[in-house]
Amino acid sequence: MSVLAIAKGVRMSPRKVGVVAALVRGRTVADALVILEHTPRRSAEPVAKVIASARANAEHNHNLKPATLRIVEISVSPGQRLKRYRPAARGRANPFQRRTSHIRVVVDGEARVSKKVAEKAPKADSVKAKKETK
Repeated sequence: MSVLAIAKGVRMSPRKVGVVAALVRGRTVADALVILEHTPRRSAEPVAKVIASARANAEHNHNLKPATLRIVEISVSPGQRLKRYRPAARGRANPFQRRTSHIRVVVDGEARVSKKVAEKAPKADSVKAKKETK
């Protein structure tokens, strides 16, 4: 079963985030988090947070084994652009755009075996106690 996690509006350029996302594409979740921990780029932190969120979703909401999780898909798409102005010479203002990103991570893994709840049999002592009271 595929599990999804999305981070929207990350204040980094999709081009820069995409480079880091390509490092971990197709890897196990544990390997990806170790790689991102040692990657000296600012965009490694939000990518690691989304992967950790996908792992938590898989473990708690979908009952998957955390050790078997693998990144099936990781994609970075452009988000909303914030339009800003930078001061320039002779009193002018040059427009520029602060780009944002949407990071989407899909992980998949092995389902955890659910424990079966056994029906409670009446205790022998309580059965004897009921017979004696009659």
